[in-house]
Amino acid sequence: MAEGVRLAGLDHVEPVEVPVADGGDGTLDVLLRTTRGSRAEEVRVRGPLGAPLQARLGWLDATTAVVEMAEAAGLRLLPPGRLAPLAASTYGVGDLIRAALDGGAARIVVGVGGSASTDGGAGALAALGARLLDGSGSALAPGGGVLAELARLDVAGLDPRLRHCRIEVAADVRSPLLGPRGSAAVFAPQKGASPADVARLDAALAGFGRVAATTAGSSPARADEPGMGAGGGLAFGLAVVCGAVVVPGAPLVADLVGLDAALRGAALALTGEGRLDASTAEGKAPAEVARRAAAAGVPCVALAGAVDRPAAPAYAEAIAIGAGLTPEESRRRTAELLRSATAAVVRQRLGAG
Repeated sequence: MAEGVRLAGLDHVEPVEVPVADGGDGTLDVLLRTTRGSRAEEVRVRGPLGAPLQARLGWLDATTAVVEMAEAAGLRLLPPGRLAPLAASTYGVGDLIRAALDGGAARIVVGVGGSASTDGGAGALAALGARLLDGSGSALAPGGGVLAELARLDVAGLDPRLRHCRIEVAADVRSPLLGPRGSAAVFAPQKGASPADVARLDAALAGFGRVAATTAGSSPARADEPGMGAGGGLAFGLAVVCGAVVVPGAPLVADLVGLDAALRGAALALTGEGRLDASTAEGKAPAEVARRAAAAGVPCVALAGAVDRPAAPAYAEAIAIGAGLTPEESRRRTAELLRSATAAVVRQRLGAG
């Protein structure tokens, strides 16, 4: 897009680039790129199917850590053609949180998009010292598929440092944990779940939710709250058992990267995503950009590979850069299409300046 602004050839127009994210894939890179003095370290963790791997843990300053779920339990970490909707675990996310505590973190931001698992955060809790036990007192195997067998959640061994650390779960969706809009129903099919798997996972998460809520006692977090289904239910597990605060990821990241300051004095805001549709307004970054641009009195144009519905009122215009092309050709030519579409928008809207 910045190249497209320059391509427009208007002397009085200069692009200001502000990377944004909403808690999903890429959130860690956005925050590292925009935070002076930030760094990343490699941590050995247990991957989504149990194999060891190296994952990045980000540090924005000496006491603020960033954990990206996709680094340790991401769909992209599974072997090609091997989806595991029932067995994939969030254990590696717990490994990263524990490493952050080891490093002295007083605040941990956990981005929960791009996950391979639907285990309610059970794996992460196990990595942090909790014990998930069946009726005979045996530890459960990893993954969401076995959570229906959960009889007791023993948190006596939970890392005590969690009580002195603020954990903020940056959720990229507003889905509750259960039901037709819940974690299993909406997102598990993307992770390879069949209709029967979805029903099994939803029932398993319901059982896990009851046991976790009973264990937590007075915890205010509830399974039906928006965002609890994020990350395959990881948001719920961390909130109920570890006292995490679940917040919309896009506003959190927008604040951290200084989006409001960048919008002051701007003539036009440009944003985009692969597909602009009804889900965009449910916590995705482009909707947050448009909302903040509108508050600043700046028109916002969204450029997307496809636009499934008319643009929301917050967008001055929504353009499908792949209109008339096959999805394959649109993906292959994305950079070219973004440059040319951006140049055309800038000339049309700012050329008279």
